[in-house]
Amino acid sequence: MRERIWAPPLLLLLPLLLPPPLWGGPPDSPRRELELEPGPLQPFDLLYASGAAAYYSGDYERAVRDLEAALRSHRRLREIRTRCARHCAARHPLPPPPPGEGPGAELPLFRSLLGRARCYRSCETQRLGGPASRHRVSEDVRSDFQRRVPYNYLQRAYIKLNQLEKAVEAAHTFFVANPEHMEMQQNIENYRATAGVEALQLVDREAKPHMSYNAGVKHYEADDFEMAIRHFEQALREYFVEDTECRTLCEGPQRFEEYEYLGYKAGLYEAIADHYMQVLVCQHECVRELATRPGRLSPIENFLPLHYDYLQFAYYRVGEYVKALECAKAYLLCHPDDEDVLDNVDYYESLLDDSIDPASIEAREDLTMFVKRHKLESELIKSAAEGLGFSYTEPNYWIRYGGRQDENRVPSGVNVEGAEVHGFSMGKKLSPKIDRDLREGGPLLYENITFVYNSEQLNGTQRVLLDNVLSEEQCRELHSVASGIMLVGDGYRGKTSPHTPNEKFEGATVLKALKSGYEGRVPLKSARLFYDISEKARRIVESYFMLNSTLYFSYTHMVCRTALSGQQDRRNDLSHPIHADNCLLDPEANECWKEPPAYTFRDYSALLYMNDDFEGGEFIFTEMDAKTVTASIKPKCGRMISFSSGGENPHGVKAVTKGKRCAVALWFTLDPLYRELERIQADEVIAILDQEQQGKHELNINPKDEL
Repeated sequence: MRERIWAPPLLLLLPLLLPPPLWGGPPDSPRRELELEPGPLQPFDLLYASGAAAYYSGDYERAVRDLEAALRSHRRLREIRTRCARHCAARHPLPPPPPGEGPGAELPLFRSLLGRARCYRSCETQRLGGPASRHRVSEDVRSDFQRRVPYNYLQRAYIKLNQLEKAVEAAHTFFVANPEHMEMQQNIENYRATAGVEALQLVDREAKPHMSYNAGVKHYEADDFEMAIRHFEQALREYFVEDTECRTLCEGPQRFEEYEYLGYKAGLYEAIADHYMQVLVCQHECVRELATRPGRLSPIENFLPLHYDYLQFAYYRVGEYVKALECAKAYLLCHPDDEDVLDNVDYYESLLDDSIDPASIEAREDLTMFVKRHKLESELIKSAAEGLGFSYTEPNYWIRYGGRQDENRVPSGVNVEGAEVHGFSMGKKLSPKIDRDLREGGPLLYENITFVYNSEQLNGTQRVLLDNVLSEEQCRELHSVASGIMLVGDGYRGKTSPHTPNEKFEGATVLKALKSGYEGRVPLKSARLFYDISEKARRIVESYFMLNSTLYFSYTHMVCRTALSGQQDRRNDLSHPIHADNCLLDPEANECWKEPPAYTFRDYSALLYMNDDFEGGEFIFTEMDAKTVTASIKPKCGRMISFSSGGENPHGVKAVTKGKRCAVALWFTLDPLYRELERIQADEVIAILDQEQQGKHELNINPKDEL
């Protein structure tokens, strides 16, 4: 059992457990009606499995029927849970804490909680047509629906049924959430060409209504402020509806990483506090989830406040100064020190009729209530983290990097009607820039290495392709080492394949190779070759790119990807999706975010290939859109590609469709703080080996005599 420092009193935790509906948004938030279907709701995971099985058996009509039913079931399940939560929260409001203490003071609170629980179970059972337990699904299925995998099956099934328009819709819906799938983009273009309609409308069937924000931005850019206002206001209404759904879904079962829940012998208050804090952190994170586009890792920065930022200026341009003032003051709730918007507030107040008291104009109620709840949640989470001993760092959800070019600034005395209104940026950080001199063309240091292409010939920046870095004999020896030491998924938390289920992924580190050599599972000489050739590659990269400081190993990995038999005919994925090595690629925005969980400290990368007796597996560079290929490289024995690790070099690996593709993958850093720990240990092993070898020569001992 975990050591406990403090368990907060239940009466302090539970009043925030299910906050009143108004806290989630404006009083007039719209309510969506359910699509009612006769009979019990069928579990979406069973329908999904049936649809996938039908697809692989060639029964495309049944595949479409079951996959579409699975999507409807998944959507309806979320709607039912949201509606039941709202219904029961309204019927069983939590009473305020009693003014004084006394026997049974907590009972009214527990009565409301039990009533709400009973209401929720009854509501779900009635609307689902059976127990809610039938609709619990595995993490794999949950992940597939989050990544929109059912639409991948659907687009191919619809093509088999010659329903091109529906195939395009399904393909586009999948591609929006999986922008690294170049083949899917090609499928969409092929479908549209087949239909003979290049301008066939692309429909995202899973588009979130609150993302009509993007339409507001476009109208704002075109100076169509009335339409911009309409879209921004619609986006806000939908945002608060989506926020309510997001928060409701957080109230489901929780996973506890530190212990098995059924074996956790906690007391009443500890168990409630543990569960509630996971729910509350999840709800608090809805701000980030709603600001994140499908298939992206990072949210649109400053997303919710930006609605009010645009609105304050748009309302000003159409002459609605009261609304402009309300929106400007709402924006200041998130950024109280924004000097430009503070100036705007003063200017808007000067434009009001004399009959209106500027002090009576308050910030918009919807954001006022939202920010109030957000701050209360933050305080409670920080307090609980300190008392319960878990780690929590409050993200800055409203952080701003730049902003619009005109900054929404309306200085007093300026004739804005005659002034030019410039475009704006979304406020995102700039793509990572290389903060060092870009040089290349240094000596290759070793004989027999053949220069193939430089950056210009590879259509990029800081790229080089070399041949004969390894000899044929060394390739065979390394391949033999790989067969003796690799484990499935090694280096990727034991997953069979970290990137595609259609290939077996195997790997081993340099330290593992040396240990295997000591244990006699592979020749020690061959294990050392892995170490030596990686050091050779490091020296080549350091020299060719003319670096004026030492290049250190960040990670050393021998990897093999093997095509699985019977799973290659319908491949439309990549062996390794398009990515950058030290930042998070955002293809839609053509940016790369240099922030965790990216390995931001990596500076250069290299891949040293060991064989070419396989099909597919080409290494590709793309533009930042993750679609436009700028260079394609066919691996072969001794070939090495090296490049800088940032957003200037997005890259990936095409599907390996036959055979086994093996390479040594190397990442380097200029910062010694991020040196690879296993590499330092491997250096120590090599030093010991060298000392032993030197001692044997001094004593004139034949190493074979020791065996």
